[in-house]
Amino acid sequence: MSPDLSDHLGLLRRQWWVVLALLVTGLAGAAVVTSTQARVYESSTSVLVQPAGQDTNVVGGRTRGDINLDTEAQLVRSTAVATGAAELLRVDTAADDLAHDVSVKVPANTSVLVITFAAGEPEAARAGSHAFAEAYLRNREASARADLDTQIAALNSKIKELDAALVQVIGRLAGLSAGSPQRANLESQRATTQAQLNSLTGKLNELTTATVSAGRIISDARLPTRPSRPDTLLNLASGATLGLLLGLGVAAARERLDRRIRAGSDVGRRTGVPVLAELSDRTASRVDDLHQPYGPGGHTFYRLRNEVLASLGPDDRIVVVTGASRGTASTLVAANLAATLAHTGSEVVLVGANPAESIAETTPLAQLFGVASTPGLSEVLAGKVDLDTAAQRAPRNPWLRVLTTGGTATAGGLLRSPYLGEVLDRLSGGTAYVVIEAPSTATSADAQSLASFADAALIAVELRRTRRDEVTDAADQLRRIGTPLLGAVVLPRLTPQRDGEARAAPRGRTGKRTGTAREAATRGGVPHDGTRDAAPRI
Repeated sequence: MSPDLSDHLGLLRRQWWVVLALLVTGLAGAAVVTSTQARVYESSTSVLVQPAGQDTNVVGGRTRGDINLDTEAQLVRSTAVATGAAELLRVDTAADDLAHDVSVKVPANTSVLVITFAAGEPEAARAGSHAFAEAYLRNREASARADLDTQIAALNSKIKELDAALVQVIGRLAGLSAGSPQRANLESQRATTQAQLNSLTGKLNELTTATVSAGRIISDARLPTRPSRPDTLLNLASGATLGLLLGLGVAAARERLDRRIRAGSDVGRRTGVPVLAELSDRTASRVDDLHQPYGPGGHTFYRLRNEVLASLGPDDRIVVVTGASRGTASTLVAANLAATLAHTGSEVVLVGANPAESIAETTPLAQLFGVASTPGLSEVLAGKVDLDTAAQRAPRNPWLRVLTTGGTATAGGLLRSPYLGEVLDRLSGGTAYVVIEAPSTATSADAQSLASFADAALIAVELRRTRRDEVTDAADQLRRIGTPLLGAVVLPRLTPQRDGEARAAPRGRTGKRTGTAREAATRGGVPHDGTRDAAPRI
């Protein structure tokens, strides 16, 4: 699947509720508008236009020949025809207002006018259409008869003139002798006049006997059964289209304004930080998860371990894991990375250097591994306990020691202690790997301080919580101090710890409780493989 297509599908998957809400809004708005619109009924009458009087041709159904159907269509909506229709309907509506409700169409290649009348009632629509058709035919017939009468009057006048001329020529012929030279000329005039008179008389006979037929109704208006306007389907489709387009626009705007990381691919494409591992949404990670080695999450962290080991040099020992945003993503990544590194049989120390901001947001490492929450790093830096005492062996994983944050009230300040470097040197000198759980780069500068002692760094990115600029800023902070950035680990948004599963504080060397056997068996990281029963001291 191409990146562009996946981006569009991801946008729809994340913003579907916005698109759906505006789509429903568009449909609801269209339904409201439809319900408020007045119903309009339409009825149509088809009129066949025929030659009337001296009209002899209707060619092509439109503009050629003696009858121009486009002109006839305009005549249907004329004031004269509208006045006649108003008389037939017996209404007092002004002719111009009545003509406003009429539309005329000329079907292609026909001699037919389709006269449509719109009204608020079905019966009024049918009556109006028929009335306009009838008024048009009457008006056209009257015009044709008037034209015939004009032609007949002109012929009668011409015939009278020719009759008078013929009588005069005959009279002059009667007064001439048989051998008169003028006789031939007068006889020729008489013949010509007689011929003209015969021709005009024939035309007059044709006109007086002509039948005027302006046209006829071939399909009378019918009573409409449903309104033509408003068009419910068209309105709903328009409303849905408008709502969908608006929804897509709003969704795109929200997506553009939202700077949060939505998918693992966004990290590489938007920030330039390579992604070493990504937990899928199917793992349903919680803030207190240590993934089992044979589950989907365990496989992901095993691959992460291999990536980290391949990237470290021969003398590299310390890996710092920091979060790009507030939250416990770095805690989860650091704990699982340390557990998988310890499963190789190498001595690993997990250092908790992320002071808890609140009980609701942070799950201490002590709860994850079933060790005592104190003493920890803060007590070591304050000189209250020695390092060997504070670094506790994790149950079920003898190759892993956990150095918790300790007293959170003073841990934040103690992370800037000059003795921190000495503690990390001692840890790296006596173990194979040291994994540091660092605070988020978005909350403090402690991540930079810790990374300055590290040989490599990882950034934990929590989807739908971490912003792009936070990832970029975290990478820039690490690069400025010269710590090699291996890449990012992407996790789905973490869910809170299950209700009723809060772990009791374990009993440590101070006599406090050490946690339940169930937690030690099921939540203590990677199961011990039985290769060695004892682990070396730090």
